[in-house]
Amino acid sequence: MKKPLLGYGRYLLLLLLPCFAFHPTSVDRREVSTALFAANTQETFDTGTKTDYATGTVALTTGNWILTDGVLGATDADRKNGAQAVRLQGAGKLTMDFYLPTGASTITIQHAIYGSDGSSSWELWAQAQSCNCNKWTKLGNTVSTTSNTLQTAAFTANISGNVKFEIRKTSGGSARLNLDDFAVTEFGTEAPSVDNNNVALGNPSGAVTDVSYFDNYLLVKPQYVMSYNRDQGKPNWVSWHLDISDRGTADRQDDFRNDPSLPDGWYQVQSTSYSGSGFDRGHNCPSADRTSTLENNSATFFMTNMMPQAPNNNQKTWADLENYTRTFLPGNEVYVICGSYGVGGVGSNNATVVNTLDQGRVTVPARCWKVIVVLPVGDNDASRVNANTRIIAIDTPNVNSIDTNWGTYRTSVDAIEKATGYDLLSNLPVDVQTVIESKVDNGPTN
Repeated sequence: MKKPLLGYGRYLLLLLLPCFAFHPTSVDRREVSTALFAANTQETFDTGTKTDYATGTVALTTGNWILTDGVLGATDADRKNGAQAVRLQGAGKLTMDFYLPTGASTITIQHAIYGSDGSSSWELWAQAQSCNCNKWTKLGNTVSTTSNTLQTAAFTANISGNVKFEIRKTSGGSARLNLDDFAVTEFGTEAPSVDNNNVALGNPSGAVTDVSYFDNYLLVKPQYVMSYNRDQGKPNWVSWHLDISDRGTADRQDDFRNDPSLPDGWYQVQSTSYSGSGFDRGHNCPSADRTSTLENNSATFFMTNMMPQAPNNNQKTWADLENYTRTFLPGNEVYVICGSYGVGGVGSNNATVVNTLDQGRVTVPARCWKVIVVLPVGDNDASRVNANTRIIAIDTPNVNSIDTNWGTYRTSVDAIEKATGYDLLSNLPVDVQTVIESKVDNGPTN
Protein backbone atom coordinates (compact mmCIF):
# COMPACT_ATOMS: atom_id res chain seq x y z
CA MET A 1 0.00 0.00 0.00
CA LYS A 2 1.47 3.30 -1.05
CA LYS A 3 -0.85 5.98 0.22
CA PRO A 4 0.19 7.41 3.62
CA LEU A 5 -2.46 8.06 6.20
CA LEU A 6 -2.82 10.77 8.76
CA GLY A 7 -2.21 10.00 12.44
CA TYR A 8 -4.77 11.19 14.97
CA GLY A 9 -4.10 12.07 18.61
CA ARG A 10 -6.58 10.32 20.79
CA TYR A 11 -7.21 12.77 23.49
CA LEU A 12 -7.84 16.19 21.97
CA LEU A 13 -10.94 16.90 19.92
CA LEU A 14 -10.52 19.77 17.50
CA LEU A 15 -14.09 20.90 17.97
CA LEU A 16 -13.65 21.11 21.71
CA LEU A 17 -10.21 22.69 21.66
CA PRO A 18 -10.19 25.54 19.16
CA CYS A 19 -7.00 26.95 20.64
CA PHE A 20 -4.96 23.81 19.92
CA ALA A 21 -3.59 23.12 16.45
CA PHE A 22 -3.32 19.60 15.03
CA HIS A 23 -0.82 18.81 12.29
CA PRO A 24 -0.55 15.03 11.77
CA THR A 25 2.45 13.87 9.78
CA SER A 26 2.83 11.03 7.33
CA VAL A 27 5.56 9.16 5.48
CA ASP A 28 5.53 6.24 3.09
CA ARG A 29 7.66 3.50 4.63
CA ARG A 30 7.15 0.37 6.67
CA GLU A 31 10.13 0.56 9.01
CA VAL A 32 9.95 3.21 11.70
CA SER A 33 13.00 5.24 12.64
CA THR A 34 13.55 4.83 16.35
CA ALA A 35 14.89 8.38 16.54
CA LEU A 36 11.36 9.67 16.06
CA PHE A 37 10.40 8.30 19.46
CA ALA A 38 13.16 10.01 21.47
CA ALA A 39 12.01 12.35 24.22
CA ASN A 40 12.98 15.97 23.53
CA THR A 41 12.32 17.25 27.06
CA GLN A 42 12.70 15.22 30.23
CA GLU A 43 12.45 16.38 33.82
CA THR A 44 13.97 13.89 36.28
CA PHE A 45 13.29 16.01 39.41
CA ASP A 46 16.79 15.17 40.67
CA THR A 47 17.82 18.81 41.16
CA GLY A 48 16.24 21.40 43.42
CA THR A 49 15.00 21.13 47.00
CA LYS A 50 11.53 21.27 48.51
CA THR A 51 10.89 19.51 51.81
CA ASP A 52 7.59 21.00 53.05
CA TYR A 53 4.09 20.60 51.64
CA ALA A 54 3.24 24.30 51.50
CA THR A 55 2.69 25.62 47.97
CA GLY A 56 5.99 26.76 46.54
CA THR A 57 8.12 27.10 43.42
CA VAL A 58 11.27 25.06 42.86
CA ALA A 59 13.91 25.55 40.16
CA LEU A 60 14.54 22.34 38.23
CA THR A 61 16.57 21.47 35.15
CA THR A 62 13.76 22.28 32.70
CA GLY A 63 12.52 25.42 34.50
CA ASN A 64 10.47 26.46 37.51
CA TRP A 65 7.73 24.11 38.74
CA ILE A 66 5.03 24.86 41.31
CA LEU A 67 4.30 22.14 43.88
CA THR A 68 1.00 22.35 45.74
CA ASP A 69 0.74 19.97 48.68
CA GLY A 70 3.89 18.34 47.37
CA VAL A 71 7.60 17.87 48.06
CA LEU A 72 10.68 16.49 46.33
CA GLY A 73 11.18 13.21 48.16
CA ALA A 74 14.49 11.39 48.53
CA THR A 75 13.69 8.81 51.22
CA ASP A 76 13.86 5.04 50.82
CA ALA A 77 10.05 5.00 50.67
CA ASP A 78 9.99 7.35 47.67
CA ARG A 79 9.73 5.43 44.39
CA LYS A 80 12.26 7.07 42.10
CA ASN A 81 14.69 6.38 39.28
CA GLY A 82 17.37 8.82 40.42
CA ALA A 83 18.04 10.81 43.57
CA GLN A 84 14.49 12.00 44.18
CA ALA A 85 10.93 12.16 42.87
CA VAL A 86 7.87 14.35 43.34
CA ARG A 87 5.61 13.30 46.22
CA LEU A 88 2.04 14.59 46.31
CA GLN A 89 -0.58 14.19 49.01
CA GLY A 90 -4.20 15.31 49.45
CA ALA A 91 -5.29 17.23 46.36
CA GLY A 92 -1.70 17.99 45.40
CA LYS A 93 -0.62 19.49 42.09
CA LEU A 94 2.55 19.65 40.04
CA THR A 95 2.49 22.58 37.61
CA MET A 96 4.94 23.88 35.01
CA ASP A 97 5.60 27.59 35.60
CA PHE A 98 6.88 27.92 32.04
CA TYR A 99 5.85 26.99 28.50
CA LEU A 100 7.57 24.44 26.29
CA PRO A 101 8.24 26.36 23.05
CA THR A 102 8.15 23.37 20.69
CA GLY A 103 4.70 21.99 21.50
CA ALA A 104 4.02 18.41 22.53
CA SER A 105 3.31 15.21 20.68
CA THR A 106 3.37 12.61 23.48
CA ILE A 107 3.93 12.72 27.23
CA THR A 108 5.08 9.89 29.50
CA ILE A 109 5.15 10.02 33.29
CA GLN A 110 6.42 7.49 35.84
CA HIS A 111 4.15 6.97 38.85
CA ALA A 112 3.92 4.75 41.94
CA ILE A 113 2.49 4.52 45.44
CA TYR A 114 4.71 6.11 48.08
CA GLY A 115 5.94 3.57 50.62
CA SER A 116 3.08 1.39 51.86
CA ASP A 117 0.38 4.03 51.30
CA GLY A 118 -2.90 3.23 49.58
CA SER A 119 -3.77 3.78 45.94
CA SER A 120 -4.73 7.12 44.44
CA SER A 121 -5.60 8.63 41.08
CA TRP A 122 -4.41 11.63 39.10
CA GLU A 123 -4.91 13.51 35.84
CA LEU A 124 -2.79 15.36 33.29
CA TRP A 125 -3.96 18.79 32.10
CA ALA A 126 -2.58 21.04 29.34
CA GLN A 127 -2.69 24.77 28.63
CA ALA A 128 -1.78 26.27 25.24
CA GLN A 129 -0.38 29.80 25.42
CA SER A 130 -1.97 30.66 22.06
CA CYS A 131 -5.37 30.41 23.71
CA ASN A 132 -4.55 33.44 25.88
CA CYS A 133 -7.44 32.36 28.08
CA ASN A 134 -5.79 30.59 31.03
CA LYS A 135 -7.82 27.51 30.11
CA TRP A 136 -6.68 24.05 31.20
CA THR A 137 -7.84 20.98 29.27
CA LYS A 138 -7.67 17.41 30.55
CA LEU A 139 -5.68 14.94 28.45
CA GLY A 140 -6.69 11.30 28.30
CA ASN A 141 -8.16 9.22 31.10
CA THR A 142 -7.74 9.52 34.83
CA VAL A 143 -4.79 7.34 35.90
CA SER A 144 -5.07 4.97 38.86
CA THR A 145 -1.83 4.34 40.75
CA THR A 146 -1.97 0.98 42.50
CA SER A 147 1.62 -0.30 42.38
CA ASN A 148 4.56 0.44 44.66
CA THR A 149 6.94 0.12 41.70
CA LEU A 150 7.18 2.81 39.05
CA GLN A 151 4.81 2.38 36.11
CA THR A 152 4.61 4.44 32.91
CA ALA A 153 1.52 6.42 31.96
CA ALA A 154 1.40 7.65 28.35
CA PHE A 155 -0.63 10.48 26.84
CA THR A 156 -1.10 11.71 23.28
CA ALA A 157 -1.37 15.49 22.91
CA ASN A 158 -0.42 16.66 19.39
CA ILE A 159 -0.37 20.32 20.48
CA SER A 160 1.64 22.82 18.44
CA GLY A 161 3.11 26.03 19.85
CA ASN A 162 3.87 26.95 23.44
CA VAL A 163 2.28 24.61 25.96
CA LYS A 164 2.57 23.74 29.65
CA PHE A 165 1.23 20.92 31.79
CA GLU A 166 -0.20 20.28 35.23
CA ILE A 167 -0.69 17.02 37.15
CA ARG A 168 -3.61 16.95 39.60
CA LYS A 169 -4.01 14.31 42.30
CA THR A 170 -7.74 13.61 42.35
CA SER A 171 -8.28 10.85 44.90
CA GLY A 172 -6.63 8.90 47.68
CA GLY A 173 -6.77 11.59 50.36
CA SER A 174 -3.71 11.34 52.59
CA ALA A 175 -2.26 8.47 50.52
CA ARG A 176 0.88 9.82 48.90
CA LEU A 177 1.80 9.55 45.23
CA ASN A 178 5.27 9.54 43.65
CA LEU A 179 5.85 10.99 40.18
CA ASP A 180 9.12 10.85 38.25
CA ASP A 181 10.65 11.30 34.79
CA PHE A 182 8.18 13.64 33.10
CA ALA A 183 9.08 13.34 29.38
CA VAL A 184 7.68 15.17 26.37
CA THR A 185 8.32 14.60 22.67
CA GLU A 186 8.05 17.86 20.79
CA PHE A 187 5.22 18.41 18.36
CA GLY A 188 5.73 16.68 15.01
CA THR A 189 8.33 14.16 16.21
CA GLU A 190 6.07 11.26 17.12
CA ALA A 191 6.39 8.30 14.81
CA PRO A 192 4.08 8.65 11.83
CA SER A 193 1.45 6.06 11.15
CA VAL A 194 1.43 4.59 7.66
CA ASP A 195 -0.31 1.77 5.87
CA ASN A 196 1.10 -1.62 6.87
CA ASN A 197 3.34 -0.09 9.51
CA ASN A 198 3.60 -2.31 12.57
CA VAL A 199 2.53 0.60 14.81
CA ALA A 200 0.15 2.24 12.35
CA LEU A 201 -2.64 2.25 14.94
CA GLY A 202 -0.52 3.78 17.70
CA ASN A 203 2.25 3.43 20.28
CA PRO A 204 0.20 2.24 23.30
CA SER A 205 2.59 3.31 26.07
CA GLY A 206 4.50 6.13 24.40
CA ALA A 207 7.59 3.89 24.39
CA VAL A 208 10.87 5.61 23.50
CA THR A 209 14.30 4.39 22.46
CA ASP A 210 16.07 5.79 25.49
CA VAL A 211 17.90 3.59 28.02
CA SER A 212 16.50 5.63 30.91
CA TYR A 213 13.11 4.19 29.93
CA PHE A 214 14.16 0.70 30.92
CA ASP A 215 10.59 -0.34 31.69
CA ASN A 216 9.17 1.12 28.45
CA TYR A 217 11.97 0.80 25.90
CA LEU A 218 10.99 1.00 22.24
CA LEU A 219 12.49 -1.91 20.29
CA VAL A 220 11.87 -1.75 16.54
CA LYS A 221 12.37 -4.66 14.16
CA PRO A 222 11.07 -5.00 10.58
CA GLN A 223 8.86 -7.88 11.73
CA TYR A 224 7.29 -6.19 14.80
CA VAL A 225 7.61 -3.29 17.24
CA MET A 226 7.55 -3.62 21.02
CA SER A 227 7.78 -1.90 24.35
CA TYR A 228 10.38 -3.92 26.27
CA ASN A 229 10.68 -4.06 30.05
CA ARG A 230 14.28 -4.67 31.09
CA ASP A 231 13.52 -5.55 34.71
CA GLN A 232 10.73 -7.97 33.76
CA GLY A 233 12.73 -9.62 30.98
CA LYS A 234 9.75 -9.55 28.61
CA PRO A 235 7.79 -7.13 26.45
CA ASN A 236 4.98 -4.98 27.81
CA TRP A 237 3.35 -5.16 24.38
CA VAL A 238 4.18 -6.17 20.81
CA SER A 239 2.48 -4.74 17.72
CA TRP A 240 2.49 -5.98 14.12
CA HIS A 241 0.64 -5.92 10.81
CA LEU A 242 -0.34 -9.13 9.01
CA ASP A 243 -1.36 -9.65 5.40
CA ILE A 244 -0.90 -12.36 2.81
CA SER A 245 2.59 -11.06 1.91
CA ASP A 246 3.78 -12.12 5.38
CA ARG A 247 2.84 -15.73 4.71
CA GLY A 248 5.02 -18.05 2.65
CA THR A 249 6.82 -21.38 2.72
CA ALA A 250 9.62 -20.69 5.19
CA ASP A 251 9.97 -23.43 7.78
CA ARG A 252 9.64 -22.76 11.49
CA GLN A 253 13.20 -22.05 12.64
CA ASP A 254 12.90 -22.83 16.37
CA ASP A 255 16.12 -20.89 16.97
CA PHE A 256 15.19 -19.44 20.36
CA ARG A 257 18.02 -17.10 21.39
CA ASN A 258 19.00 -13.99 23.29
CA ASP A 259 18.52 -10.62 21.58
CA PRO A 260 21.85 -8.78 21.10
CA SER A 261 20.04 -5.61 19.96
CA LEU A 262 19.23 -4.70 23.57
CA PRO A 263 21.25 -1.80 25.02
CA ASP A 264 24.73 -2.53 26.34
CA GLY A 265 24.74 -3.80 29.90
CA TRP A 266 21.14 -5.06 29.87
CA TYR A 267 20.56 -8.68 30.76
CA GLN A 268 19.67 -10.76 27.71
CA VAL A 269 17.16 -13.49 28.50
CA GLN A 270 18.57 -16.81 27.31
CA SER A 271 16.94 -19.63 25.36
CA THR A 272 17.23 -21.77 28.51
CA SER A 273 15.87 -19.16 30.95
CA TYR A 274 12.45 -20.87 31.13
CA SER A 275 13.83 -24.44 31.30
CA GLY A 276 12.14 -26.68 33.87
CA SER A 277 9.81 -23.90 34.98
CA GLY A 278 6.54 -25.38 33.74
CA PHE A 279 6.04 -22.38 31.41
CA ASP A 280 6.37 -22.21 27.63
CA ARG A 281 8.39 -19.67 25.73
CA GLY A 282 5.21 -18.06 24.46
CA HIS A 283 5.49 -15.96 21.31
CA ASN A 284 3.90 -12.54 21.22
CA CYS A 285 4.28 -12.13 17.44
CA PRO A 286 3.72 -15.73 16.25
CA SER A 287 6.18 -17.68 14.15
CA ALA A 288 3.40 -18.57 11.68
CA ASP A 289 2.66 -14.87 11.07
CA ARG A 290 6.15 -14.46 9.60
CA THR A 291 6.83 -17.25 7.08
CA SER A 292 7.63 -15.15 4.00
CA THR A 293 11.40 -15.63 4.52
CA LEU A 294 13.68 -17.59 6.83
CA GLU A 295 14.99 -14.30 8.25
CA ASN A 296 11.52 -13.06 9.12
CA ASN A 297 10.58 -16.32 10.80
CA SER A 298 13.84 -16.47 12.72
CA ALA A 299 13.24 -12.96 14.10
CA THR A 300 10.17 -14.19 15.99
CA PHE A 301 12.41 -16.47 18.11
CA PHE A 302 14.30 -13.70 19.88
CA MET A 303 13.61 -14.06 23.60
CA THR A 304 12.54 -10.40 23.66
CA ASN A 305 9.43 -11.62 21.78
CA MET A 306 8.60 -14.21 24.46
CA MET A 307 6.55 -14.26 27.64
CA PRO A 308 6.33 -17.11 30.19
CA GLN A 309 3.01 -18.68 29.27
CA ALA A 310 1.17 -21.63 30.81
CA PRO A 311 1.42 -24.50 28.27
CA ASN A 312 -2.33 -24.99 27.86
CA ASN A 313 -2.70 -21.27 27.23
CA ASN A 314 0.15 -21.10 24.73
CA GLN A 315 -0.49 -24.37 22.89
CA LYS A 316 -4.29 -24.40 22.90
CA THR A 317 -6.22 -21.21 23.75
CA TRP A 318 -3.64 -18.76 22.38
CA ALA A 319 -2.67 -20.97 19.43
CA ASP A 320 -6.30 -21.40 18.39
CA LEU A 321 -6.78 -17.63 18.29
CA GLU A 322 -3.57 -17.22 16.28
CA ASN A 323 -4.78 -19.81 13.78
CA TYR A 324 -8.20 -18.18 13.59
CA THR A 325 -6.62 -14.78 12.94
CA ARG A 326 -4.80 -16.12 9.88
CA THR A 327 -8.08 -17.36 8.38
CA PHE A 328 -8.95 -13.72 7.63
CA LEU A 329 -6.28 -13.75 4.91
CA PRO A 330 -6.03 -13.17 1.97
CA GLY A 331 -9.15 -11.03 1.63
CA ASN A 332 -8.35 -9.05 4.76
CA GLU A 333 -5.37 -7.54 6.51
CA VAL A 334 -4.99 -7.53 10.28
CA TYR A 335 -3.39 -5.34 12.91
CA VAL A 336 -2.49 -7.11 16.15
CA ILE A 337 -1.33 -5.76 19.52
CA CYS A 338 -0.72 -8.14 22.39
CA GLY A 339 1.04 -8.27 25.72
CA SER A 340 0.85 -9.33 29.33
CA TYR A 341 0.51 -7.73 32.74
CA GLY A 342 0.38 -8.50 36.44
CA VAL A 343 2.61 -10.88 38.36
CA GLY A 344 2.13 -14.59 39.03
CA GLY A 345 1.03 -17.48 36.82
CA VAL A 346 0.39 -21.20 37.24
CA GLY A 347 2.30 -23.49 34.90
CA SER A 348 2.33 -27.24 34.37
CA ASN A 349 4.63 -28.24 37.24
CA ASN A 350 2.05 -27.82 40.01
CA ALA A 351 -0.78 -25.55 41.16
CA THR A 352 1.56 -23.09 42.86
CA VAL A 353 1.67 -19.51 41.63
CA VAL A 354 5.10 -18.64 40.21
CA ASN A 355 6.14 -14.99 40.13
CA THR A 356 9.54 -15.03 38.42
CA LEU A 357 11.97 -17.23 36.48
CA ASP A 358 15.71 -17.14 35.83
CA GLN A 359 16.69 -16.04 39.35
CA GLY A 360 14.15 -13.23 39.34
CA ARG A 361 15.15 -11.79 35.98
CA VAL A 362 11.96 -12.78 34.11
CA THR A 363 8.50 -11.89 35.43
CA VAL A 364 5.72 -14.44 35.02
CA PRO A 365 2.60 -12.44 34.08
CA ALA A 366 -0.81 -13.03 35.61
CA ARG A 367 -2.70 -12.15 32.42
CA CYS A 368 -2.10 -12.34 28.65
CA TRP A 369 -4.10 -10.04 26.35
CA LYS A 370 -4.53 -9.40 22.65
CA VAL A 371 -6.38 -6.92 20.40
CA ILE A 372 -7.05 -7.74 16.73
CA VAL A 373 -8.34 -5.26 14.12
CA VAL A 374 -9.65 -6.83 10.89
CA LEU A 375 -9.90 -4.77 7.69
CA PRO A 376 -10.60 -5.64 4.06
CA VAL A 377 -7.43 -5.25 2.00
CA GLY A 378 -7.13 -1.61 0.97
CA ASP A 379 -5.38 1.72 1.46
CA ASN A 380 -5.51 4.38 4.18
CA ASP A 381 -6.11 1.74 6.83
CA ALA A 382 -6.70 3.89 9.92
CA SER A 383 -9.22 6.01 8.06
CA ARG A 384 -11.17 2.87 7.12
CA VAL A 385 -11.71 1.68 10.69
CA ASN A 386 -15.30 2.44 11.64
CA ALA A 387 -18.10 1.36 13.97
CA ASN A 388 -18.61 -1.83 11.95
CA THR A 389 -14.96 -2.93 11.94
CA ARG A 390 -14.48 -6.23 13.72
CA ILE A 391 -12.32 -5.76 16.81
CA ILE A 392 -11.45 -8.87 18.82
CA ALA A 393 -10.04 -8.31 22.31
CA ILE A 394 -9.23 -11.08 24.79
CA ASP A 395 -7.74 -11.08 28.29
CA THR A 396 -6.77 -14.55 29.53
CA PRO A 397 -5.52 -15.83 32.89
CA ASN A 398 -2.00 -17.25 32.68
CA VAL A 399 -2.91 -20.59 34.25
CA ASN A 400 -2.73 -24.14 32.96
CA SER A 401 -6.37 -24.80 33.89
CA ILE A 402 -7.48 -22.27 31.27
CA ASP A 403 -10.55 -22.89 29.09
CA THR A 404 -9.32 -23.85 25.63
CA ASN A 405 -12.07 -21.79 23.96
CA TRP A 406 -10.53 -18.34 23.46
CA GLY A 407 -13.99 -16.85 22.95
CA THR A 408 -14.62 -17.33 26.66
CA TYR A 409 -12.16 -14.54 27.39
CA ARG A 410 -13.44 -11.86 25.05
CA THR A 411 -13.56 -8.39 26.53
CA SER A 412 -13.45 -4.76 25.38
CA VAL A 413 -10.45 -2.66 24.42
CA ASP A 414 -11.55 -0.22 27.11
CA ALA A 415 -11.24 -2.96 29.73
CA ILE A 416 -7.71 -3.84 28.63
CA GLU A 417 -6.76 -0.16 28.69
CA LYS A 418 -8.09 0.13 32.23
CA ALA A 419 -6.11 -2.93 33.33
CA THR A 420 -2.83 -1.91 31.67
CA GLY A 421 -2.91 1.89 31.59
CA TYR A 422 -2.15 1.83 27.85
CA ASP A 423 -3.77 3.90 25.12
CA LEU A 424 -4.61 1.34 22.44
CA LEU A 425 -5.57 2.31 18.87
CA SER A 426 -4.60 5.90 19.67
CA ASN A 427 -4.05 6.86 16.01
CA LEU A 428 -7.72 6.37 15.20
CA PRO A 429 -10.15 9.30 15.29
CA VAL A 430 -11.50 9.85 18.79
CA ASP A 431 -15.13 9.35 17.81
CA VAL A 432 -14.28 5.98 16.26
CA GLN A 433 -12.32 4.91 19.34
CA THR A 434 -15.24 5.80 21.57
CA VAL A 435 -17.50 3.39 19.69
CA ILE A 436 -15.26 0.43 18.92
CA GLU A 437 -13.30 0.30 22.17
CA SER A 438 -16.40 -0.21 24.30
CA LYS A 439 -17.68 -3.19 22.30
CA VAL A 440 -17.17 -6.87 23.11
CA ASP A 441 -16.88 -9.10 20.04
CA ASN A 442 -19.57 -11.76 19.58
CA GLY A 443 -18.55 -13.08 16.16
CA PRO A 444 -17.56 -16.64 15.24
CA THR A 445 -14.54 -18.26 16.89
CA ASN A 446 -13.59 -20.81 14.24
